[in-house]
Amino acid sequence: MKIHPLITDTATLTAMCERLATADFVCVDTKFMRENTYWPELCLIQIADSNEAAAIDPLAPGLDMRPLLDLLTRNEDVLKVFHAGGQDVEIIYNLTQDTPHPIFDTQIASMAISQSEQIGYSNLVESWLGFEVDKGARFTDWSRRPLSDRQIEYAIGDVTHLAKIFPKMLSRLIKTGRGGWLDQEMEKLADPENYRSAPELAWLRIKAAGRNPAMLGRLKALAAWREGEAQDKNIPRGRIVRDETLADIASHPPKTQADLAKVRGLSAGWKDNEIGRRMMGVLAAAQPLREDELPPRTARGAPLGKEGALVADLLKLLLKIRSREIDVASRLLARSDELELLAAGVRKNLAMLEGWRFDVFGKDALDLVEGKVAFAVLNGRMKMTHVDDVVEAEAEGVAVSD
Repeated sequence: MKIHPLITDTATLTAMCERLATADFVCVDTKFMRENTYWPELCLIQIADSNEAAAIDPLAPGLDMRPLLDLLTRNEDVLKVFHAGGQDVEIIYNLTQDTPHPIFDTQIASMAISQSEQIGYSNLVESWLGFEVDKGARFTDWSRRPLSDRQIEYAIGDVTHLAKIFPKMLSRLIKTGRGGWLDQEMEKLADPENYRSAPELAWLRIKAAGRNPAMLGRLKALAAWREGEAQDKNIPRGRIVRDETLADIASHPPKTQADLAKVRGLSAGWKDNEIGRRMMGVLAAAQPLREDELPPRTARGAPLGKEGALVADLLKLLLKIRSREIDVASRLLARSDELELLAAGVRKNLAMLEGWRFDVFGKDALDLVEGKVAFAVLNGRMKMTHVDDVVEAEAEGVAVSD
């Protein structure tokens, strides 16, 4: 594979993108800094196909990034391959208001062919290529210039290794017939709505107990206000107010600005400063959520009861067994909250009861809830069995669990 020097000019970048436009796939990674800013600061982009690789310096004076961004977001003939690409896709969305498509994420794909929930890049390389990645430059300040040859080599390695892994992984997926399992997951990753920084939706990311319309209305208003403050100042939202503090204020709103000095997580200065006045104005104007805005009831709000909780535990056991049997990450089959909803009697809008998930796991999960499934210990290993098979198992002297 040909490794290019660091690309810092538009002509070189354009020429490379024209070549990559004919590739079947390109592997992409980014280096960025966001510890002190609201918007991630893009510092480096690495890209490779099976023939060539390079790092591009977006901070280089006069560099026009459009050829690369067009390749990533407008060329539907080239598959864009990432590893744990959520933040990379977010950065590209911030630059273009669009996302790479079609897209493939090797971390997500690993869940369909192994029990790894969130395999890290280093472990991925070791598993597929058999060597350890040099982690010496992992904590580099990528915004500082100039970058050393070692830093650039380290960064480019992220995509050259991926370019070797992807064909192997694709071959495994084809062999197992599980490629189709990932279509929905990849489309979710590429959905621009996941990356739109809409202040009016910011409250949905904050954990808050209950569904009280007045409390959630205050939380929605406060979260939108905080988002605007953070964007205007380009600082992390937590530097304005932390999530838990915002949720506490929404639940127990102060009556006067002076009361802000008593709120855990706020400094005493909030009692008479300008940002404190703005917060109090937001609280005063907040309106309760409408019924159609309230979050859906979750299993935590469903009346599981003791028996329902036991059923949920059995469903989780079934999930572990099935995940081990077919060597797939359990999170790809079903989430814990879905299992609790199923145990509580919910049957609609559960992903595990649709498509391939129903065939692989959901049907047996329903059978368990309906008393058609039992657990057996066979040769020292826990297995799921249908009730009709239990009699035969007992006849053969196999221990069957209650």
